[in-house]
Amino acid sequence: MRDIHILGAGLSGLAAATILAKAGKKVHVHEVLVDSGARFDGDFQGLENWTSEIDFFDEMESWGLNPNEFKSDEFSIVDLAHPDDVITNPITKGIAFRVVERGTDSHCIDQGLKRMALESGVEIHYKSKKNPSDCDIIAAGPKNSSAVAFGEIFHTTHENHVTFQLNDKLAPGAYSYMIIIDGIGLICTCLWRKQRKTSRYLNETIAWYEKFYELNRKPIKRVGGKGDFGLPSKYRHEGKYYVGEAGGLQDFMWGFGMRYAITSGVYAAKDILGECDYEKEIRKRLVPLVKSSVINRFLMNRMGDRGFKIIANYWMKNQTKTGDGLRFMKRLYSPGVIRKLIWPIAKFSMLRKIKVDDGRTIQRMPFRKSLKRDDWTPSSRAVEIGEEWKNIRKAGGKVSFIDD
Repeated sequence: MRDIHILGAGLSGLAAATILAKAGKKVHVHEVLVDSGARFDGDFQGLENWTSEIDFFDEMESWGLNPNEFKSDEFSIVDLAHPDDVITNPITKGIAFRVVERGTDSHCIDQGLKRMALESGVEIHYKSKKNPSDCDIIAAGPKNSSAVAFGEIFHTTHENHVTFQLNDKLAPGAYSYMIIIDGIGLICTCLWRKQRKTSRYLNETIAWYEKFYELNRKPIKRVGGKGDFGLPSKYRHEGKYYVGEAGGLQDFMWGFGMRYAITSGVYAAKDILGECDYEKEIRKRLVPLVKSSVINRFLMNRMGDRGFKIIANYWMKNQTKTGDGLRFMKRLYSPGVIRKLIWPIAKFSMLRKIKVDDGRTIQRMPFRKSLKRDDWTPSSRAVEIGEEWKNIRKAGGKVSFIDD
């Protein structure tokens, strides 16, 4: 029995490794970084629960993965901040999403998956530059950028809370959010149009949240990340399985990719074990969701704040009608006749065909250019926040992105 080699010790790679090792396979995971979660700096992310009728933690347990290995906080209600600063509350009786922390601390989801893998007998090789041609599963992170996110982690006296904001000025073409868990907060803005001096968007976003929430904010560090979005022609190519970000299995609209990552890793392992056909399962379970998110992103890109306001109002009207704020999110990802008609237009407008080194063809979403409306004068408070951060950084405050 030959050994199985996996490139990447992120969520998808570790999920695949755990399933395979539990089935008796000898598994090696190769990661170029020093540890799982090292590129995330301890930021919070949402693990969505609306793209399936099955609770994701129940699904994980059915696969033999233990969600109790990492800390998570459930949310059924959030603040939805409209472009005109009106704040409403989508709410559901169940669990809309869970907040988890990414990073190298023991309670992080990355470390939870790492423990499961190690306990199953997986050998993980950190600081390892394994050639992809020598691996069975490709689970590496993004190489290029289709969008970026910048955030600040801070101490706060505010209670646990999540705010999701639709605002084309503060987050060009996208959204911002604030997550507070156990006295630690994260304010983050996502940019789907390429900008210079990106810190001005984060400073202005922080100023907005300070205006509407009593935070008593004490900055700890600033973090950043990128997403590379594309739809490949094949998910299994020349005997290799492409999972998670390496397989383009991400949410083009909101960036919720962790569920897709873990799911794809599991089904790649199941294919190797002879339990399913990976290509068929991914095209049945995940590709329709990814395509729906491309269509959502296509529509969102053309809206601006006026369109964002229409979305926010419709979301609340739908909640009043159905009694469940999660129904709207589920509808956004439901394939249907109208979406099938829009798909060719969205694909032509949003994606560009490229051929990558491994021989696959990918319909990739390039980073969009900035617009005239993205040029604005910062508020006085945003300028103050920027100066405050410069002083904090001089005193040892950490930053994981370059403001160009």
